[in-house]
Amino acid sequence: MAKNIAIVGATGAVGLEFLSVLEKRDFPVGDLKLLASPRSAGKELTFRGKKYKVEALTKDSFQEIDIALFSAGSSISKEYAQHAINAGAVVVDNSSAFRMDKDVPLVVPEINPEAAKNHNGIIANPNCSTIIMLMAVYPIHQKYPVSRIIVSTYQAASGAGMAAMQELEEGTRAILDGKPFTPKVLPHVAAFNVFSHNSAIDETGYNQEERKMVYETWKILEDDTIKISATCVRVPVLRAHSESIHLGFRDKTPSEEEARELLSSFPGVQVVDDREHSHFPMPIEASGQFDCFVGRIRKDIAEPEKEMELFVAGDQLLKGAALNAVQIAELLL
Repeated sequence: MAKNIAIVGATGAVGLEFLSVLEKRDFPVGDLKLLASPRSAGKELTFRGKKYKVEALTKDSFQEIDIALFSAGSSISKEYAQHAINAGAVVVDNSSAFRMDKDVPLVVPEINPEAAKNHNGIIANPNCSTIIMLMAVYPIHQKYPVSRIIVSTYQAASGAGMAAMQELEEGTRAILDGKPFTPKVLPHVAAFNVFSHNSAIDETGYNQEERKMVYETWKILEDDTIKISATCVRVPVLRAHSESIHLGFRDKTPSEEEARELLSSFPGVQVVDDREHSHFPMPIEASGQFDCFVGRIRKDIAEPEKEMELFVAGDQLLKGAALNAVQIAELLL
């Protein structure tokens, strides 16, 4: 049965990917409503060969909508999600607004699809870094429970939105041309540079992105005994995040062959682990792909009987955002 869909933040980087993913996955869309800020109202976007005009978001935008896909930031979600619910829609929210609400399920469909059934009108999409990490960890964790995760992320400009992607391109051109460049979106020049993730740091010294990876993982896996430490970093990549993951195990540790088999048989994962040609997951190859690529599968040389290393790359705008949200919407069909 076709569902009437509203996309909030339709002209943003994730909003545009919503349209692409809905089309590629042949989602049964009935009526489609594209919503954004007043400055974007009147723009036209194409879906399945038909042009749709973007409307300004208001509290009355959700009449006769079945599913509302939100990706316009937490403040917009907090202001408008309840209006969508009151109108009868189920909200799939891509912001951080409701992720840690005990009454809101936090869902990665390959991992905890059953959680989506227990919604009260809102289902939250996890943070992109958390999703991509768990797509590499969970296939192994199912059979060999992990007790420790140490992760370092290499996060693309896409995580900060379309304006940050444009700023990376403009900064790269300026530096190559020997011209001065002052960033306006990111706190530091992204081109030819690496810096700590641009989110608030608390008294522990961890930033918000790092804390999200801890608390969201606990919620999704329903296990807050897993020890998790994250270091999140921006790198000069347009889209697709990469992550270096160190795993410790509760009891038994899988062999490299077992880990490869578990990963290769898991939906949404491709193993890219060619040691002979030094070909492992790369963001340039993961960009535009629905699957997450996992490789560098090896025992920790210091603790080979207890610990293992992985490397993953996944498209932040797709599995880290729009694709995961559409997969959640598919659970509602």
